[in-house]
Amino acid sequence: MKETRDKGHLLDNVFTSIQDGISILNTDMTIARVNPAMEKWYSHSMPLVGKKCYQAYHLRNAKCNKCPSIRTLKTGKPAYEISPKTAANGKVVGWFDLYSFPLVNRTTGKLAGVIEYVRDITKQEKARVKLEALNKKLTASNRELKTIALKDPHTGLYNHRYLEEVIEAEFSRARRYVHPISVIMMDIDYFKSINDVYGHKFGDLILKQFSSYIKRMVRKYDVVIRYGGEEFIIISPSTSSADATLLAQRLIDAVSLYNFGNREHAVKLKLSIAVVSYPDDKVHKSQDLVNLAEQILNSVKEQGGNKVLTSKELRMAHSGNHGILEPEKKEDVSYLRDRLYKLTRKGNQSVVEAIFAFAKTLELKDHYTGEHVERTVHYAMEIAKALHLSPQEVNNIKQAAVLHDLGKIGISDKILMKRAKLTKKEYEEIKKHPQIGVDIIRPIHFMHDIIPLIFYHHERWDGKGYPTGIKGEEIPIGARIIALADVYQALTSDRPYRKAYARKEAVDIVKKASGTQFDPIVVKAFLEVLRKEKKRK
Repeated sequence: MKETRDKGHLLDNVFTSIQDGISILNTDMTIARVNPAMEKWYSHSMPLVGKKCYQAYHLRNAKCNKCPSIRTLKTGKPAYEISPKTAANGKVVGWFDLYSFPLVNRTTGKLAGVIEYVRDITKQEKARVKLEALNKKLTASNRELKTIALKDPHTGLYNHRYLEEVIEAEFSRARRYVHPISVIMMDIDYFKSINDVYGHKFGDLILKQFSSYIKRMVRKYDVVIRYGGEEFIIISPSTSSADATLLAQRLIDAVSLYNFGNREHAVKLKLSIAVVSYPDDKVHKSQDLVNLAEQILNSVKEQGGNKVLTSKELRMAHSGNHGILEPEKKEDVSYLRDRLYKLTRKGNQSVVEAIFAFAKTLELKDHYTGEHVERTVHYAMEIAKALHLSPQEVNNIKQAAVLHDLGKIGISDKILMKRAKLTKKEYEEIKKHPQIGVDIIRPIHFMHDIIPLIFYHHERWDGKGYPTGIKGEEIPIGARIIALADVYQALTSDRPYRKAYARKEAVDIVKKASGTQFDPIVVKAFLEVLRKEKKRK
């Protein structure tokens, strides 16, 4: 008898000492017993015993729709749900893991009720929701970046990289459904002379105006691409050779009548245009359309330009050639290697320009950042050269310095533009920008070498930095260099919440931080850079 009482006391002690909630329900959902954790969480519904669980815990007059205890009473098996934590006013203030287990009468073997085991997961759930929101933000940024990476930042047209994707898709569709497809390649005649006479700034204006004008003249489903410099391509799905030729001639006529330029200068443009079509031109691959168009365009330029030429007309001019134009036979390895290198460089350069243009949009959000980057790049490169790093390392540091604050695109404008000192919570948000930055450029394979430089540029030599707290030579040398250049430029710039430090004050701060915040070797190289700059002045 004493042993039974002792066991009962032990079970009572265990029941009351458990930090998670325990609730025992009868078969009619009436609360039979609870532990102190449940009483603490639901003190506004006391007493709990004798009430229905949905009345006491959820302030409801009817059973909950998703109730694991109801399932347990029906099946005799354990069940689980995430359940809301309700306050006295009925507002949801948190979340619980709710496990229901069958309570069986040992004598009869029948179900006598359920035991609810409740664990507070409010913190985890809030963290999960926050992470989901961040992931959604990153997805949106990546989607925006992907769109920008396929656009020419100067004209807003699609770029060479996008051409490779769209022409393959449209050519495959044309072959599958036996539809025609045409490619119109055009070049602005003597465009170099416009740059030479009026300057490149005026030339850039002409390219923007020309791009806008061409877009207005084609159909909505035609794709206009800036192929290079002053070369453009129009991909026209479901368009025959005859219709594409008419469109090309219409473009030449319209452009010749339009005045491009500004109030000071106005110019007329002339175009050289090549038209290639499938199936009229017996091509087998999508790239053949582009290659053939390039050949025809070269012939147009050789003939003086300002005209439209098709492969059929060119063949008639070369009466000895009765088939498709044969490409020049340059089959040696050096030619192929050179051709592949140029194509790869062209595609990569488009992406790099797009990324940098994307980074430039930060200046619209955070004016300080736009001004700050140029000087940071300057000091970072000078330090790298002073340390005799390889040309490739110097170039990587240059690119990383340009993009080191790219992740701020994902930070709230209110925080970036705040004039007062940041709160602890706001500072935690700012600390996310290295991760956001690398997440944006991670899909671009050939930029992987600069990812560590961007990710670790806020680490400290003594290990007290962020985001990971690595220290010393664990930090990539490029990140150590950018860290110093970044801080020095920040010190010597006006910030929303303080005026710039004088140059001498900023240098003293950097010197004092040598061996703690900064790599002493990097500091030494930086001071030498400043000394040489001062000497030159």
